[in-house]
Amino acid sequence: MGHTPMRQKLKVAVFNTQPPHLYFGGVERRIIEVAKRLVNDFETTVYSGTKKGFKETAVVDGITIVPCSSTDRIYPLDNWVFNRSISKMAGTIDADVYEAHTVSGYKFLKRLRKKKTGKPFIQTVHGVLADEHIQASKSVSPSLRMKLSNVFMGRLAKIEKDAVKEADLIVTVSQYSLQKLIQLYDVNAKKIRVVPNGVDTQKFKPTEDCSGIKNVIGGDGKHVVLFVGNLIPRKGLHYLIEAAKNITEELEETKFVVVGDGPLKSHLIDYSKEQGVADNFVFLGSVPDDLLHRLYSCADVFASPSIQEGQGITLLEAQASGKPVVAFNVTAIKEVVKNKETGLLVEPNSRELADALLALLSNQSLREKLGRSGIEFVTKTYSWDICAQKMGQVYSEATEI
Repeated sequence: MGHTPMRQKLKVAVFNTQPPHLYFGGVERRIIEVAKRLVNDFETTVYSGTKKGFKETAVVDGITIVPCSSTDRIYPLDNWVFNRSISKMAGTIDADVYEAHTVSGYKFLKRLRKKKTGKPFIQTVHGVLADEHIQASKSVSPSLRMKLSNVFMGRLAKIEKDAVKEADLIVTVSQYSLQKLIQLYDVNAKKIRVVPNGVDTQKFKPTEDCSGIKNVIGGDGKHVVLFVGNLIPRKGLHYLIEAAKNITEELEETKFVVVGDGPLKSHLIDYSKEQGVADNFVFLGSVPDDLLHRLYSCADVFASPSIQEGQGITLLEAQASGKPVVAFNVTAIKEVVKNKETGLLVEPNSRELADALLALLSNQSLREKLGRSGIEFVTKTYSWDICAQKMGQVYSEATEI
């Protein structure tokens, strides 16, 4: 009797400007979490920019990560240089299927089409850039830096539109993003697959260990409201600063803990001083993963004043940690937070945000009830295992097109 031949693993090449093992954004988390779960059936190689000192090929969780020349400068210059690098490598990057996240592979895609290899290309869209551009344009008093970054965003949105038109399949993370792809990029819905991000419920879960957290946040705040995200316009942190003014009038010992960095950081610190709530705010910048898990778990409420999300991984992480969420009832947020079941969704203004936060801060049993529902909802719906399984199906489907 002959041996059954071993099934060849499909080779997947993934492009992302940021090295996914050195950055902890939603995109990078997804790349690692999916690839490591598919390691038995797919051989994934990630090609990423030379950022944060990434110079030598690394193997992480069975995934090969290859540095491709970029700059360590500001986005989108790094993105442009990275795209140029990988397009020059088009002859040497061999795979059964190619996948680019956001606009990290558009020049490679052009080169691939010129070579007429017939190899499938998947474009993964997290938040639709044209939608982000529209939301950011509504900013009340944009600084010069914000105006400039929005000009770039507009250009990148045009590039993204071309890439999704050219790609064989498009993957996105929510029904909201699917609708925006159709509406703003005029894409055929038949090409789009919705595969939501997940959350690692082994890492993000309730813990009793809050020792040391008080030192991190500077004293014993009676109530702790947590925000996690990049300090960029669409995250809407100015709404939380304005809401804090109302909240501290009733609960003066409330601490607002801000995790994340970004171009608006100094502006937001100044704004908290202007609003008279600087003493209630703690800007921690980026924090290591183990501290992040404990901050989620030791907060009372998670606040997300974002005005645009393709999905919102932090909302999933907060709910997995047993925390009720207060967020705006916009974009994809209403898909990942169940109003009055796992959190409270309000209209985008600081007064409504303040009222919802006060309602939860002053009612422990309601916080606990919503927190329990959040754990159940996220565990059932948004695991990385489900995400990886669906992506495996998309890769296989792409090779049969």
